[in-house]
Amino acid sequence: MTTSPDSADLVVVGSGIVGLGAAYGAVRRGLRVIVVDRADAVTGATIRNFGHLCIGAQTGEARRYADVSRELWLRLSQDAGFWLRESGTLVAARHDDELAVLEAAAGDGGIRMLEADELLRLAPLRREGLLGGARIETDLQTDPRTAAAAIVRHLAALGVEFRFRTAVTALGAGRVETTRGTITCANVVVAVNHDIDQLLPEVAERHGIVRCALDMMRAAVTLRHPLSAPLLTGWSLVRYGRFAGGPESAALRDRLHAERPDLAALDLNQMYTQLPDGSLIIGDSHATAIAPAPFQPEAAFTAFLAEAEALFDMPTPRVLERWQGVYAKGAQEFLIERGEEGALVLAATTGIGMTTGLGLAEENLTAAFGWAPAMEGRS
Repeated sequence: MTTSPDSADLVVVGSGIVGLGAAYGAVRRGLRVIVVDRADAVTGATIRNFGHLCIGAQTGEARRYADVSRELWLRLSQDAGFWLRESGTLVAARHDDELAVLEAAAGDGGIRMLEADELLRLAPLRREGLLGGARIETDLQTDPRTAAAAIVRHLAALGVEFRFRTAVTALGAGRVETTRGTITCANVVVAVNHDIDQLLPEVAERHGIVRCALDMMRAAVTLRHPLSAPLLTGWSLVRYGRFAGGPESAALRDRLHAERPDLAALDLNQMYTQLPDGSLIIGDSHATAIAPAPFQPEAAFTAFLAEAEALFDMPTPRVLERWQGVYAKGAQEFLIERGEEGALVLAATTGIGMTTGLGLAEENLTAAFGWAPAMEGRS
């Protein structure tokens, strides 16, 4: 094991959820780990999301990573002491075509169809127009802002060294060059999300990586009872892999886009999560570019509030915060490559990083470096 203060068995570049997953996997294998990040804390996509861990809506490779992530999230929440609940996910159906998508997906298990009355007991929605819905059984919910900070503290207690306010300038054979000096190392994981084009532009170009910017907001709301789980709508069903691939979803997409071209132009994912303080996260829109404009159109936020008021039985929400999230987007769901000088480059290149990132890192530590999975009895 490496012991020099400027050397490590593994250097992780980036402290987002994928980087934290790599550090967690390595330290549990008894390795010395240094995490390097140019910010002074976790500030990127890992804290700018719904806190929705949407395991049961994934398929294929994404579902495999999501299932691994689920166990790691449960374990970390206990060991690091942050809020997480086995909430499942609710889906509200207000049209027959939305019910058809849900029924087709429910045939594979893990999704329970709900009558309207049961859904109303779980979510404080307006009864008018509500036909029913479903519950995705395996899903989790956390507060991303408190979870990320708690994971950093926990990993530091396990021996991971965090070097914040330190930028990586180059990778070389057995070394990482930073703005605070050279770190020698046996292995490197690069997990910098959309900023892969800043450090390894050839890798980003090869995978067609661009940035997806999304608008979100948090509001104070008065509900007749709490929202018991994250809530998806028909706009969500045309996005997630388990729902979006069949003919039922194609029909739903055609109807949504024909009826509401304004919302389609925002690339809306109409969904909601309620935090422990009672506030409601509302969103989100999507716009793709190499360098998205920082200017957030008020039309998106106006649409968010109007759709929330039409769905929930509540008075007008009071907006507390608005923000822009940014994540890497590519042709595939994941970027996995042994890049420059043998570094393992990892990214979730759709908007499912929180759902899959821990599993993506855990599985690929073994695949890339030949490290056996960490023993389950260790923290």
